[in-house]
Amino acid sequence: MRIVFAGTPEPAVPSLRRFLESSRHEVVAVVTRPDAVAGRGRKVTRSPIGRLADEHGIPVLTPRRPSEPEFITRLTALAPDCCPVVAYGALLPQPVLDIPRFGWINLHFSLLPAWRGAAPVQAAIDAGDEITGASTFQIEAGLDTGPVFGMVTEKISVIDTAGSLLERLADSGASLLEATLDGVEDGTLQAVPQSTDGVSYAQKVVAEAGHVRWDQPALAIGRRIRAVTPAPGAWTEVDGTRLKLGPVELVEEVLPERAIEVRKSGVFVGTATTAVRLDKVQPQGKRMMAALDWARGARLRLGAVVE
Repeated sequence: MRIVFAGTPEPAVPSLRRFLESSRHEVVAVVTRPDAVAGRGRKVTRSPIGRLADEHGIPVLTPRRPSEPEFITRLTALAPDCCPVVAYGALLPQPVLDIPRFGWINLHFSLLPAWRGAAPVQAAIDAGDEITGASTFQIEAGLDTGPVFGMVTEKISVIDTAGSLLERLADSGASLLEATLDGVEDGTLQAVPQSTDGVSYAQKVVAEAGHVRWDQPALAIGRRIRAVTPAPGAWTEVDGTRLKLGPVELVEEVLPERAIEVRKSGVFVGTATTAVRLDKVQPQGKRMMAALDWARGARLRLGAVVE
């Protein structure tokens, strides 16, 4: 099939690589979000999908909005048979959905209809799900509501962060997406409407979601920190200064809520239930470091607490 691949961030890269290496499908162009300012240097940066396409000499389309007439005209001229999508980052209007004869097929990182929306991996970890996965479905006007072609499952370990889990799903999902397009082209695969039971939504994760609420149970705090790692990142404040947090270890001991206790064995913080031990932390303007090294250098005042 002639395909136009739509995607933007790093988790979309394994899928595009599969199609670029395929002898069965031809990538005639990619659609990605416009170049954006990123990083400490605030440089204008191409998306990971855009960079990969550039490396292979594939035309890159970067409409600010997919509804732009110029983009619709160009996509129509490309005459794609199908448009596979992985985390593109913009809603597609019906005139665009109607262009490819096999439509737009999305790889979504959840077991639909669970965790429709922008941040399914983060939501699954935060909720304490034991199993998640990836689904391929036909894009329609609703938010992740289209009929499903196939799924793969993935166990969530107690040490998984959103980053590690998404990396595995991106790899297994790439195989699923390729197999889906193969089946659609062959006529051997039909999409099945989603169940109306078990529908849940995963809202976009903003920076404030990483602010740790120490009045919650330790288990919930640990899940939230893993869910926002590596982005947007978990954080707290100590003496008015922001401190970024890596995943924490749950311990049996009980400490006063929000209290910080520094020992030879580590840095411990009290929660609504049992304490947690900090592992890696990152003070403002510095690198990530062992929590004990930070605490010794910070010379915390007696009775210091996290906020």
